Amino acid sequence: MQKTMTKRKSASLSITRVFDAPVDLVWKAWTDPGYVKRWWGPKDFTAPFIMIDFRVGGKSLFCMRSPDGQEFWSTGIYREIVPEKRIVTTDSFSDEKGEIVPASYYGMTGEWPMELLVTLTFEKKNGKTKFTLVHEGMPPGEMSEQAKAGWNESLDKLETLLHDEKQHREKNILVIEPGKPASLTRIFDAPPERLFSAVTDPARIPLWWGPGNLTTTVDDMDARSGGSWRFIQRDADGNEYAFHGVYHEVSPRRIVQTLEFEGMPGHVQLEVITFEEADGKTKMVDKSVIETPEDVEDEMLKSAMAEGWMETIDRLAELVEKKWRE
Repeated sequence: MQKTMTKRKSASLSITRVFDAPVDLVWKAWTDPGYVKRWWGPKDFTAPFIMIDFRVGGKSLFCMRSPDGQEFWSTGIYREIVPEKRIVTTDSFSDEKGEIVPASYYGMTGEWPMELLVTLTFEKKNGKTKFTLVHEGMPPGEMSEQAKAGWNESLDKLETLLHDEKQHREKNILVIEPGKPASLTRIFDAPPERLFSAVTDPARIPLWWGPGNLTTTVDDMDARSGGSWRFIQRDADGNEYAFHGVYHEVSPRRIVQTLEFEGMPGHVQLEVITFEEADGKTKMVDKSVIETPEDVEDEMLKSAMAEGWMETIDRLAELVEKKWRE
């Protein structure tokens, strides 16, 4: 007797969105755990845990929590990564340890495979991003429709995040090009004297210098022409990152100094900061001349440099503007 095999039916879900945000920002929103936490999951869901080992063969582990506190874990392995163009990853239900479990573990009905496939594509469109998500392998019918609704609610949250981040970027006019001075321009709602004080007062440096997830200690600071400075940053695990430099010029409207990360000796930056009064506010321009142009050719380095720089300036703005308004 000849046996006949019944092929399991599956659905391929496809969603396309055009986000009013540049490709690099949309890409970051999918690959940076800190960003993913802010939008992952349908409306009113939260994402208390996001782990991403972003490399081919690397693993992801996501948790989303429903309004009533139920947690849903998922895991995947990255199969293909084309920077700012394409991501292909597997997708499976899992427990909190990342062990794959059947869909029934979470009360899902239907014939679910143990492994599904998600393909994400990113395409530049006149400063915007055409984004397409294809989710393959789920059972057709009601569960597929529920998955589609969940994805669309998640993407609505992503769209809000991208809008907020784009506005944040527009506050800071940032230019980083190999072989040219990198510059960041910001208008502060505070007078130049307050900016100058915050930048040259050792007691205020720890309140704003560097990303917020690090603490900063002033080891040495003599803010005058010919003086020197050295700051030490520490992360939550106690790792230290030290920076030092020399002041070439210090005046209420202009500071010229060097900056060198001690973890990369010899890579010296010349930083020029100017303060210009503008209708009761201050236009600050921070230019950084990087000694070796190849230092900023790497896209990941450029992105990390940009994000850290902008976060630092945001923290400075929060400090001087709040005190000025008070």
